Amino acid sequence: MKPGKIRRKAVKLRIGIVVSLFNSFITERLVDGCLDELSQCGIARKDIAVTQVPGAFEIPVAALKMARKRSVDAVICLGAVIRGETLHFELVAQGCSQGIMQVALMTGKPVIFGVLASDTVNQAYARSKKRGENKGREAARAAVDMIRTLKRI
Repeated sequence: MKPGKIRRKAVKLRIGIVVSLFNSFITERLVDGCLDELSQCGIARKDIAVTQVPGAFEIPVAALKMARKRSVDAVICLGAVIRGETLHFELVAQGCSQGIMQVALMTGKPVIFGVLASDTVNQAYARSKKRGENKGREAARAAVDMIRTLKRI
């Protein structure tokens, strides 16, 4: 079965979203796409908890705390790291991605990587469109699909 082709029906799923405030002009678009997709999957807004952190590097620790809650079925991590003139971009993007993966492995819950690592602001905008490609929307679908997959295993 292709990703995204798992049958979606209204079920009570509880989702946590951790979003970086840094580059909020992008991350707000990711959250909007994510919330819209979760709604289309039949998840009520009251079953979604959104937590903000200062930057992408702080996402894993908040995701871990959220994933450890019994009341959360999956955590979606959203952020935007945009290349600058120094090595900082690589350090933040790498630390964030590895931290998110560790949270998933430690908790056994879906912890979805929806953090953009873009060379330019235009690339980040292109991956966070209201209509069309939106990595927040894709992250929401992945979370729902992974919850169902792990329940079947």
